[in-house]
Amino acid sequence: MLDQKPYLLRAIYEWILDSGYTPYMQVMVDYQDVEVPSGFDEKGIMLLNISPQATNQFQINAHQVSFWARFRGQPMAVNVPVAAVLAIFAKENGEGMGFDMPEIPLTPMLSVVSSREKSEIPAEAVSADQQKPAKRDRSHLRVIK
Repeated sequence: MLDQKPYLLRAIYEWILDSGYTPYMQVMVDYQDVEVPSGFDEKGIMLLNISPQATNQFQINAHQVSFWARFRGQPMAVNVPVAAVLAIFAKENGEGMGFDMPEIPLTPMLSVVSSREKSEIPAEAVSADQQKPAKRDRSHLRVIK
């Protein structure tokens, strides 16, 4: 079956407009392939007015929500993968739908140090509280007869 989320987004968007309210979308800006203007988010979350009066060329397809909007007077393209949408709701009364927080794919800026790389870090680079004695292979438990 196809993903339900884009269908739900379109349906709730239409429902909010038909009710005479202003649709807003909450987006996770750190998600991979999100294209939003920088500096408008709060702790990695951005609220976007997606009403017809605030957007141009608004589209929701199976993979992304895209439109043009003005930010500080400058027209900018906005592209948000459907997976990065956290909620869609009416500004006036908060009615709408929230979605599960997506897992954020690792970006190239984030890296994980492998166990091999950890062994190459010099001991003096590790703080004293991180240095622990080696664990013994034997258990501390004894058999009592």
